[in-house]
Amino acid sequence: MTEFSFSCTGVRADRFAAGPTLVFRLRVTASDDTPVHALALRCQLRIEPARRGYVSEEADGLKDLFGERSRWGSTLHPVQFAQVPMMVSGFTGETEADLVVPCTYDLDIAATRYLDALTDGEVPLLMLFSGTAFTGAGGFHVEPVPWDREAAFGMPVAVWREMVEQHFPGCGWIRLPRDTMDALLAHRSRHALPSWEATVEALLDRAADGGADERPESRDPLRALTALTVRTDS
Repeated sequence: MTEFSFSCTGVRADRFAAGPTLVFRLRVTASDDTPVHALALRCQLRIEPARRGYVSEEADGLKDLFGERSRWGSTLHPVQFAQVPMMVSGFTGETEADLVVPCTYDLDIAATRYLDALTDGEVPLLMLFSGTAFTGAGGFHVEPVPWDREAAFGMPVAVWREMVEQHFPGCGWIRLPRDTMDALLAHRSRHALPSWEATVEALLDRAADGGADERPESRDPLRALTALTVRTDS
């Protein structure tokens, strides 16, 4: 059976992708110079937070994921980052190929919250590989790529931030329930506001002018925003 090994030699942000995308450069090695016609791989990327240290600012940003720093000995569990398929074309001995990983800036996703909290250094990734190899010198053989194939890689935090800045320059991202979005859209349309930013700023200005809202719904920011939209349109 052919033995395969994997390593990651670099990563870059794809400047021309429609959405946030990272491209990892992989080196694949096959034993015994066996001709490999193709590799169909399943690639899982996992963040291993226990493999790096954190400054105070980063620790504060990670409290919602891992709790207080005093508990990190039992809470720094791996975080799923991505799972993507990959095809590697034919080679003999060794080759390099791009692993394209679509990303999200949804801060409700644990991996995104983790990455957004980091200020510098590297993201400790573990890449896990499995799949099917099509090999053979005098014929065509199908072999498994075993589940224990893996490669550790430190992704620079700067690359992640570059990718985010390409698609969300100077911006954050928030996800709202459908009824809240409908209320905001109705408010924006009725007042002919030119953008979502202008819509939220108008609501914030109205809230500031009206003073603090002591009603029960004000304790929940999303309910308060919806209630404020309805009240300002009444």
